[in-house]
Amino acid sequence: MVKRPSLTVGIEEEYLVVDKVTRDLIDSPADGFMDRCAELTGQRSTPEYLRCQVEIGTAPHARIADARADLMGLRQAIAAAAHEYGYAPIAASTHPFAKWRAQHQTPKPRYDELRLDIGQPVRRMLICGCHVHCCIEDDDLRIDLMNQASYFLPHLLALSCSSPFWEGEDTGLASYRLTVFDAMPRTGLPDILGSYGEYSRLIDALVEPGCIEDATKLWWDIRPSAKFPTLEQRVTDVCGTVDEAVTIAALYQSLMGYLYRLRASNLRWRIYPRTLIMENRWRAQRYGATGKLIDHGQNLAVPFVDLVDELIGLLGADADELGCRAELERARQIAVRGSSAERQRAVHTKAIGDGASAHEAGMAVVDHLIAEFTSSPFTSET
Repeated sequence: MVKRPSLTVGIEEEYLVVDKVTRDLIDSPADGFMDRCAELTGQRSTPEYLRCQVEIGTAPHARIADARADLMGLRQAIAAAAHEYGYAPIAASTHPFAKWRAQHQTPKPRYDELRLDIGQPVRRMLICGCHVHCCIEDDDLRIDLMNQASYFLPHLLALSCSSPFWEGEDTGLASYRLTVFDAMPRTGLPDILGSYGEYSRLIDALVEPGCIEDATKLWWDIRPSAKFPTLEQRVTDVCGTVDEAVTIAALYQSLMGYLYRLRASNLRWRIYPRTLIMENRWRAQRYGATGKLIDHGQNLAVPFVDLVDELIGLLGADADELGCRAELERARQIAVRGSSAERQRAVHTKAIGDGASAHEAGMAVVDHLIAEFTSSPFTSET
């Protein structure tokens, strides 16, 4: 029997940095801004591909409550650093009206190589995501759980959607981010693999002919981390609030506990064809938390809120063991209220109804996102 994994979690988030006056993205950060972010976060922030972005990463935590405190502290530190320069961070996977052609790449050899290798698709990467790592020490177990967890990635995506706008237009999607990201190579759902050795051979088959340098260039929705003994889910938008991000982390941690528990009982989650999982991925991308996903066991389209209730029931015992029941159950609130995408649209619609121009409505959305960045609107039950 494979030893139970530690299941510690770490959260990575990418933020956009806006000018407080124009509410547009900063053209290029002032000298010293990124250093100040690193100083206030204890060296746990880094520049991202575009100069208007900053990335943070929590330490690994066994308890979701500790991950929440860590993440809130990092968001507060980035907000404090930004305030000193007349900026503000927002946690949204796209900016409501900024233009991707106006952005500048961060000068870094890795990013230079990406631009030369991929061309315009990487230049359009004016998007931010949230990645959650869960520690699974055994290599083969990591691959086994990756195969099974892929079924639930659309559910995680639906809870996180925060990118309804692109260059001033409502895209009709809850997560336009994935439309942009899927133009990159080696994205989407992973292959079903039989072992870590098979995964390693797959990487070697891409490295040897010079397609990629290493496993970090495999940008699947879920993948074994190339740096840590973790399984990293990468499908989710960055969440508008800390509480939403922590709910995603709690659900993911509980899911890993549940799938391991099945394994310990000589059971497993059914592996469905990629096309069926991709259909749910699309439905989550299009409708977010307010639509329906396919229950592939019943072959029925089911309201997402009902699926969340089923998921909470499925993972509840593992959440209790891990100490994150309250955070897991908050998924129901998100499914009922909607994610950041719905809130952004509501702000935009109200502004237009109050007589604002389209650009002014976009600025109102930015103000809303600035206010949410370190707020906790989901901490009380309604």
